[in-house]
Amino acid sequence: MRSILFRTIILAIFMSIGMSSVQAQIKIGMVNMTNVFDAYYRTKLAETQIKEQRAEADKIYKGMLEDYKKANEEYKSLLDGSNDQAISAEERAKRKSAAEKKLLDLQEIEKSVKQYEAQARTSLNAMERRMRDKIVDEIREKVNLVSSSGGFNFVFDLAAVTPYNTPIVLYTDGKNDLTQAVIKELNATAPAGALGESTGTKSGAQR
Repeated sequence: MRSILFRTIILAIFMSIGMSSVQAQIKIGMVNMTNVFDAYYRTKLAETQIKEQRAEADKIYKGMLEDYKKANEEYKSLLDGSNDQAISAEERAKRKSAAEKKLLDLQEIEKSVKQYEAQARTSLNAMERRMRDKIVDEIREKVNLVSSSGGFNFVFDLAAVTPYNTPIVLYTDGKNDLTQAVIKELNATAPAGALGESTGTKSGAQR
C-alpha cells in the first residue's frame, strides 16, 4: 500500500515537472533521516536516559528475583522438614503448615515479579516511543526550515526503503543533500560537551 502511494506521489511530481514549462522549475532535496536522527544531540540524551531507566528497572527486577529465590529455598526447606521422620508428627504438621503458607507467599512473589516485568517493559517502551516521536517532530521542523529557506518544493528521505527493503531513492548526485545542513541547525544549541567536542567549540555541530 505504501509502495503504491509513493509511486503515485512520484508520478504526480513528474507530471508537475512536465507541465511546468511556464512555471518555476521544481526543486527536489534529499535528507538522510537515519543520519540526522543519530547525529542529533537530543537523541543521544534520550538514549542515555532510557538506558538509565532500563538499568534501574533491571536492578529492581533482579532484586525481586532474589527474593523469589530465597522464598523458594525456604519453602523447600520447610517441605523437606515436614517429611522428616526423625521428628515428631506434631512438629512435622507444624512444618507442613508453615510450608503451605510459604508456598502462598512464593506464589504472590512470583505474580508480583511477572507483573513488574510486564509493566516495566510496557512503560519503558512507551517512554522510548514518546521520546522518539518528539525527536522526529523536532527534526521535521528543521527539515521544513532548511527546505523552505532553500526554496525546495519536495524533500525525500534517503534512508527510506520500500516494503521489499530496497531503497526508495535509487540515485542522487548529492547536490541537493540537505542532511548536514539539518544536522547543523539541530545541534546549533547543543550544550557544551553534548556532541563530544572540546569546551568552547561546536565543531561537532558543523559536520
